[in-house]
Amino acid sequence: MTPPQRRRRKPKQDQPPPPAVEGPQAGAGDRPPERLYILTGEDCERAPIDLVTLIVARADPPHSAAPEQSALLRICQAPLSVAEISAYLNLPISVVTVLLTELLTAELVQARAPVVRQARADRSLLEAVMHGLQKL
Repeated sequence: MTPPQRRRRKPKQDQPPPPAVEGPQAGAGDRPPERLYILTGEDCERAPIDLVTLIVARADPPHSAAPEQSALLRICQAPLSVAEISAYLNLPISVVTVLLTELLTAELVQARAPVVRQARADRSLLEAVMHGLQKL
C-alpha cells in the first residue's frame, strides 16, 4: 500500500503573504499544531508492540475517535507494520504505540506477529523442483 501523496501549494505571486496570527483569537484552521502529549492523553501502560508488529483494523473509525485514530484506522485496512504507520502518519513511534494501545483496548484493531520466512527452503521441495526441471 502506498501512502497518500501530498501536493505543495505554491504561493500566488500577486498576493502578499497572510499576516501571522498569534494567540487564542486565531481561527480553528490557523491554530498551531497540538503537542504530542495532548494526542496521547494521560500516561498509561503501553501494549507490547514492536516495529514489525502488523496492525489490521477490525472496524471503521467511530465518530468519537480522535483524528489521528481515525487516520490510523483508515490506513490499516490492509496489514501494516507499526514502522509503516508511523511513517505514513508522520508521528513518532512512541505516539503511534500509545494510539495503538488505546485502539487495541477498544478492540478496533488487531495486532499480529510478523510473518517470518524460513532461513532455508524445504529439501523435499527443492528436490521436487529439480526433478521437474530435469524432466523438461
